[in-house]
Amino acid sequence: MTDGPWLRLDPRMLLVHPIDELRKYVVPLAATAIFGATQGGGPFVAVVAILAPLVLGVVRYLTTSYRVAEGRVELRRGLLNRQRLSAPIDRVRTVDIAAPVIHRMVGLTTLTIGTGGVGGDSDELKLDGLTAAQGQDLRRVLLAERSPTPEDAVDVAPPVAQYEPGWLRFAPFTSAGIAILGGLLGAGAQLLNEVDIQVDVVAEDLAGEATTAVLAAVVGIGVLVLVLTVIGYLVTNWRFTLRRQADTWHVSRGLLTTRETSIDVDRLAGVSVAEPPGLRLARGARLTAIVTGLGGAQRGSQVLVPPAPDDVVRRAGAAVLGSDLPLMAPLTSHGPAAVRRRWVRALGPAAALAAVPVGLVVAGAPVWVLAVPAVVLGVAVALAFDRTRSLGHARVDGHVVTRSGSLLRSRDALADAHVIGWTFQDTWFQRRAGLTTLAATTAGGRGKVEALDIPQSRAVAVAAEVTPALVAQFTA
Repeated sequence: MTDGPWLRLDPRMLLVHPIDELRKYVVPLAATAIFGATQGGGPFVAVVAILAPLVLGVVRYLTTSYRVAEGRVELRRGLLNRQRLSAPIDRVRTVDIAAPVIHRMVGLTTLTIGTGGVGGDSDELKLDGLTAAQGQDLRRVLLAERSPTPEDAVDVAPPVAQYEPGWLRFAPFTSAGIAILGGLLGAGAQLLNEVDIQVDVVAEDLAGEATTAVLAAVVGIGVLVLVLTVIGYLVTNWRFTLRRQADTWHVSRGLLTTRETSIDVDRLAGVSVAEPPGLRLARGARLTAIVTGLGGAQRGSQVLVPPAPDDVVRRAGAAVLGSDLPLMAPLTSHGPAAVRRRWVRALGPAAALAAVPVGLVVAGAPVWVLAVPAVVLGVAVALAFDRTRSLGHARVDGHVVTRSGSLLRSRDALADAHVIGWTFQDTWFQRRAGLTTLAATTAGGRGKVEALDIPQSRAVAVAAEVTPALVAQFTA
């Protein structure tokens, strides 16, 4: 694709945009139509409520155009609030090609360009309404990929990681099902309120069978969470594949909405292995990429491997990094002072909470009340132990490696070449213990990789080892 004039999206978007608008506003539109009919507005209000989103969809199509010219990708959109977004091609970090069900029915895709800020408050540029061929061609232009040859069709690189049915066992150990269940419960409560069901009356009727009702509710909720998590995982990660092709990493997945993400290898600064307690219990993990220039709004573009077996995640991470040492090598402990901080910060609040029930028992409350502080202290001890075991850092095979956390434990590996600076941050308590929080700053992901509560002398040594010229001017 060469420099050219302004282009419109595919005309088939005249079918998709109105349907999208109707889908987004179906509830308020239905309410407007019903309200207008009941208030004597006749069919006119209902017709207006339905035609309004259709007109918006047509206007959206007619006022949107794009082009690739003079080394930039540009997008114009809007009628009253006119916008023109522009970004240099050399700032493109990722390219996502997604095809929701409606788009797939008419043979179209949505291409999202991650640039780390293309103007205003936006950090992505979206072209909603390209054909599959246009999307692939534009992706190659933006990521400077060469066009495929017949030899490429024969010699396709094998996938580094690929979905297997056994991965579904990790679905219940993620938070997706609980989030979906929360939404359904909220919608159900709203529905009960709308139809004016007397919940308190129903509860009184069930009072005689309280134990059975509670057990049935718990079992029902558990089954519902299990089903929702499995369905959500399957819909999101069906046919997941991670593959290296030329100078990009490609991730494809999805059942109803297919999504293909391409990440420029030169922009991939490192990886992060997330190990929340649930996944650790199932011996699983999740892999994300640290991509320069991407913020939190584009976090979905950073997923390399969804919740999967730990060995699969680490093999994929090793393939991305070019070495398995950053994710497998033992880490250096941060010393006894850091260990004490883990225990004090876990047991201090727990002891304060436990003091209340103890005081109540002393004042005459039943002894069984002490079960509460016992549980709280037990959880605090387990948390402190796990956080202590997780804490560590290393510099291995050209990467700065850190690990910390318990409920949100992660092991981050950042390439030395992508470290653009260092931050030493310490509180009053850390200074008294001779500790600091060392952050290797980068232009990717969260913007930094942190080593918590590391001894100050060791922090300076790590920084000097990675970027000697940068640190030398600040050391005596």
